[in-house]
Amino acid sequence: MELANRLFFRLYQCANMLHKTGSRAIEDEGLTTQQWAVLGALSRKQADGGMSIGDLAKYLMVSRQNLSGLISRMERDGHVAVLPDERDRRSRLVTLTQSGEHVWHVLARPKILNYYQEILGDFSINDVTHTLHYLLKMLENMQRIDDDWLNAAPIANPADSEQ
Repeated sequence: MELANRLFFRLYQCANMLHKTGSRAIEDEGLTTQQWAVLGALSRKQADGGMSIGDLAKYLMVSRQNLSGLISRMERDGHVAVLPDERDRRSRLVTLTQSGEHVWHVLARPKILNYYQEILGDFSINDVTHTLHYLLKMLENMQRIDDDWLNAAPIANPADSEQ
């Protein structure tokens, strides 16, 4: 139990330091680590033509509510556009704008790659591969727990049955 507690606390610290130091790495571009994640997700080949807000939220593992505010700010800054999906007019697609592509590919990405090198420079390929393997394994287990929780039947409130 103590070892598990230490592991999860270190993950918590790493997430906080990623946000803090990662944001510093790209602050000159006016970006945060959350915006970095959105730009990165939208720049993938699989996202050509855009992603629905729901799919983007699922991919980033954030709530639609948190993503909506972030997308609104990025749209205001000209990095993304939100357009109706031609296949389903009720759905909206988030796409990179020309400005967003420039910010991602030309300005932010080289700084992000330098950031990765600073963090992982003393890691071997084996170290990185093993770390990634175990993080993915943990993520799959957490996703299973989340899915189980979402699919569970609501628990009745005992106070409701006393009436």
